Amino acid sequence: MNQFRTVILLAALGGLLVVIGGFIGGKNGAAIALVIAVVLNFGSYWFSDKIVLRMYKAQEVTEAEAPDLYRLVANLASHAGLPMPKVYIIPDPSPNAFATGRNPSHAAVAVTEGIMRLLTREELAGVIGHELGHVKNRDILIQSVAATIGAAITYLAHFGFLFGGRSDDEEGGGSIVGMIMMMILAPIAAMLIQMAISRSREYIADSTGAQICGNPIWLARALDKLRRGADAVPMHGDQATAHMFIVNPFLSGGIGSLFSTHPPTEERIARLQKMAGY
Repeated sequence: MNQFRTVILLAALGGLLVVIGGFIGGKNGAAIALVIAVVLNFGSYWFSDKIVLRMYKAQEVTEAEAPDLYRLVANLASHAGLPMPKVYIIPDPSPNAFATGRNPSHAAVAVTEGIMRLLTREELAGVIGHELGHVKNRDILIQSVAATIGAAITYLAHFGFLFGGRSDDEEGGGSIVGMIMMMILAPIAAMLIQMAISRSREYIADSTGAQICGNPIWLARALDKLRRGADAVPMHGDQATAHMFIVNPFLSGGIGSLFSTHPPTEERIARLQKMAGY
């Protein structure tokens, strides 16, 4: 069901992009919007992993440098039937982790120093399983597509406001009220769709990760610790990268929780406990 929902949401996001392009420039505008999306997706597909790893100062480690972590990743990747990903450590006390890379053959798993201090080996196995679940399900590509189309929608909405709506022989351009509404509502709609996609993929990664590590409760325990740990020691970074991490790395709660890229941690834990027969 979540897989089907993701396809529908991606289609809605793409459709919204074409509508915005059409509002600005008619058929030509819609075509230009699609070209922009393709270019952005191409760049995101090839370079987003390098950008985000550099953003968080992640350092690649070898088996000699981090034997326990490296072997844990290697064992779980083998169990999942995946190629060995590159392993990175982020010098940050906040407990968190993410996976990146354009496909399973070019994947990377990054964990913070904080998560390695906070979790037991079993709980860390649950987290690594979750990240490998993202790799196995190709969520990185899906979320990159969603993020770049969302960025294109925001850009086009503001572009249309600055330069006016379409104008042709049959009908005039959009009204100033219509352009203002587009500038405000289109990015919000894109953000809401991106959030729905991200939340769906998190549930799927939890399920896949529980199967990879062999025990849903390991991941459930880890998520409970990470929820409290990330709130106590939030990370500093770009809000646009929040969806990549296993839990929201920035301050949560209040009205901000309504726009979180992650589903409620309590719900994720409850689903994992149900998988375990609790």
